[in-house]
Amino acid sequence: MRLPRMSLTRVLLLATASLALPALAVAAGLGPPGGTIYAHDVAYRTVGTPTNLPDQGPFNPIYTFDGFDSVTNAAPGDANFYGGRWEVHAVTFVSITPKQFTNAEDLMAAANSGQVSIGPVVKRFECPLIRKRER
Repeated sequence: MRLPRMSLTRVLLLATASLALPALAVAAGLGPPGGTIYAHDVAYRTVGTPTNLPDQGPFNPIYTFDGFDSVTNAAPGDANFYGGRWEVHAVTFVSITPKQFTNAEDLMAAANSGQVSIGPVVKRFECPLIRKRER
């Protein structure tokens, strides 16, 4: 049986669409936080995987900020890292100038002193952390 031939243009259009759709979903707020995620003062990147997970099993917290990169308390290699299962908590700056946190310890200290407020879980998702290469 002979399969129909697809033009190169059609193949390129399909390939482009398959790459663009996940990015559009994340941009529309349908996926997890993207970009850089900090853990222990180390920058990680992630691959967006729009998922909603049930409230079962272990999760690590991930803290999100308007205009800044996210922060977590666990990364690959940590005993308390659950393989990229995340609970998202929104952080609001209360009494300090907004700034980039790069570790959860400093964020928790700011929360304990009332400088920031950490909200409840707003979303659960799964995605890997991939250490960024230093240049």
